[in-house]
Amino acid sequence: MMAHVNKVHSVSTIALVARHLSVEEDLIAELASGMDPEDGLIWVYSLDRPDGAMAFTEYGVENLTTLIADHDI
Repeated sequence: MMAHVNKVHSVSTIALVARHLSVEEDLIAELASGMDPEDGLIWVYSLDRPDGAMAFTEYGVENLTTLIADHDI
């Protein structure tokens, strides 16, 4: 029997990704609206943020970079 292994070892919040890619958070959120967890988008929940905070794996940041390039942003 094989068990699922979570391979995510770090994530970057939407604010960090926006700063890193030099684009507005709103644009990142708009582009990410079409992404799925398989694309590197995850939601992080905490007591301070019960509705969740958008975050991205390294693969998710790569996907966003491609989306930004595809949209000539």
